[in-house]
Amino acid sequence: MTMPRITRVACLVFFLGLAIAPMATAASLGYDDARHLLARTGFGPTDSEVRTYAALGREAAVDRLLKEAGAMAQTPPPASAVDTSPLPRLRGEATTEAERKAYIQQQVREGLALRAWWVQEMLATPTPLTERMTLFWHNHFVSGQPKVFITRLMYRQNVTLRANSLGNFATLLHAIARDAAMVVYLDSGQNRKGAPNENFAREVMELFTVGEGQYTEQDIKEAARAFTGWGIDRDSGQFVFRRGLHDYGMKTVFGKSGQFDGDDVLDLLLARKETAEFVTAKLWREFVSPEPDVAEVKRIARVFRDANYEIKVALRELLLSPAFYAAENRGVLVKSPVDLVVGTLRSLEIRPDQTLPFAVAAAGMGQNLMSPPNVKGWPGGETWINTTTLLARKQFVDRVTRADESSMAVAAAIMNVVDTGSQPMEQGEGARAPRNAVAANPVVDEEKARQRRFARQMERGISNVQFNSARWMAQFPGSTPGERGRSAQRLLLAVEPQQPADFNVDSLALVHGLMLDAAYQLK
Repeated sequence: MTMPRITRVACLVFFLGLAIAPMATAASLGYDDARHLLARTGFGPTDSEVRTYAALGREAAVDRLLKEAGAMAQTPPPASAVDTSPLPRLRGEATTEAERKAYIQQQVREGLALRAWWVQEMLATPTPLTERMTLFWHNHFVSGQPKVFITRLMYRQNVTLRANSLGNFATLLHAIARDAAMVVYLDSGQNRKGAPNENFAREVMELFTVGEGQYTEQDIKEAARAFTGWGIDRDSGQFVFRRGLHDYGMKTVFGKSGQFDGDDVLDLLLARKETAEFVTAKLWREFVSPEPDVAEVKRIARVFRDANYEIKVALRELLLSPAFYAAENRGVLVKSPVDLVVGTLRSLEIRPDQTLPFAVAAAGMGQNLMSPPNVKGWPGGETWINTTTLLARKQFVDRVTRADESSMAVAAAIMNVVDTGSQPMEQGEGARAPRNAVAANPVVDEEKARQRRFARQMERGISNVQFNSARWMAQFPGSTPGERGRSAQRLLLAVEPQQPADFNVDSLALVHGLMLDAAYQLK
């Protein structure tokens, strides 16, 4: 048996040492490989889902996943997210300080409702891969509500990401460049002839396509000129091209010259092999292991590029690669807070009446949906685990599996998220490091009291979920509690537990113990 190569994580998670589960050798996936596939491409598979895929071969299983993936959410969005009334204008002589504060509080509430909606969709979707990829692109084409501010613009971006999540990368790149939330977040609306703003041009190269070191500062300056005149309509929030602000002069980007506009620059980026390699390497880190195999990345990137950037083609190559199923790549990815929260609810087949407490719980662990920490997004991996977040993860498991115990720390963590507002950033602030989801917002005592009541509601929302451990355990095969317990362990843990499970305890204690084991933090 081998040890996963995650030394720092092992230290942080109580000096974790894990044995690798054996791989199935038959033509069919088998239980362990099917669980591995579904855990990596979704959120916490159920036993019935694993058994369905266990009977399939690798190609049939991957093809089924890709074929069934959707492009639209199944959960109706909040009414505020699809509001078509004119966008508000917070700056201006007609806006009082009271009106401004009221609108800020309204956007905080709408933002929380949007997060709750997305968690609900993650739980309800029949195709978890769709939401996994929507979340992946959210952390690739980063925008955040603290600067974008207007909730409905974040919703529209979420719809765009989902619609193209498993479609064509080139189409997605062109769409996101025109996305209103992105236009605001990276200051494209301030980019005009004679005074170009380089934020979007820089990030589209460094973070969205070719990667750092594959361009020059002059390439950025010239590309910024090509994107001049891109903006949004102040009333509708729709993309507009303002011809009078566009620089129609000659530009030279990557050694090619022409009267380029923004679309031309995007096409120049797509023509670079580095773009396919950069995106493929990021997909590798999401689905396979923290350290990409350079040769395999180049191979898959060539297939990806030859297929005109069809995302399903790249993903199929990844999920069918020997590396994806290799023993050394089991249990080497740390679950993100959303993985942990949504995956726990899905695997335990818990469907809470309210999902906002769980969105807030994930935020308390470091992943506030719609509010990545900066333009580079959540770094993920080992950074998810530290003394604070590990405690929050343990408390979440305690609340879900032992709802009769109180935890003031949970309420405190929630207060840390909701105690402040999702305020808009002024345009002069740096786009590369916008404030996190909840920058400081002084409020009156009445508002503080309201927030504390809200925090208590969130804590109760988590602690009041109903988990019938005996009924859940009864689904597993076996004539003895020990046999059923070992089956439950195979579902819940990607690798062998650090501490051998005691299969003689009652079902709730067994589930609680398995989920508190360090192995539960990995996938």
